[in-house]
Amino acid sequence: MSGSRTRGDIVIASGDLPARRQISRALKQAGYESREVSTAEAALEAAREDRPEVAVVEVCLREMCGYELCRELRDVHGDTLPIVLTSDSRTDRIDRVAGLLIGADDYIVRPFAPDEFVARVRALARRARQSAPLQPLIATQLTRRELEILNLMVDGLEQDTIAHRLFISPKTVSTHTQNVFRKLGVRNRAQAVSAAYQLEIVHATAAA
Repeated sequence: MSGSRTRGDIVIASGDLPARRQISRALKQAGYESREVSTAEAALEAAREDRPEVAVVEVCLREMCGYELCRELRDVHGDTLPIVLTSDSRTDRIDRVAGLLIGADDYIVRPFAPDEFVARVRALARRARQSAPLQPLIATQLTRRELEILNLMVDGLEQDTIAHRLFISPKTVSTHTQNVFRKLGVRNRAQAVSAAYQLEIVHATAAA
């Protein structure tokens, strides 16, 4: 099976090298690029540097279980990032239900048929992209001051430092920050920073 390259890539987090390579081969044949990592920490770093189209997470990771990594990825990217949990040992119904309740979009037991696995990943990626055309429009609704504050958050500045830099009160910064969260549809600073990169509005200055 072959296809054209997709717009995004897929992070595969698994300490099981054969399983990781099997998943990567199946995705590559379907036209996806993948980034293979063996630890949860590496997965979080990869996801923060460049938002993946989908994250495929092994449930049994050494430093942090896949359920916890799923929650961490949700904190960074919110509900817009499709997350697939996979395992060849945690295969009971209660394991699958727990994974879905914790926030995963799918739970795929190994061994699996490669074409079915790819079809399920592709369906998740397609649904996640359906809202993408609306995102640039949302970004244009940010005021100049909100863009300034967002970009200072991207630079890692805290609320008091932003207030000092812009000669406004911390309370005013907080108000603008909440407006940024609301307009971008995010819940916290990490998600706002991720959205800024995703929407390519980092260091943008034009605003209403």
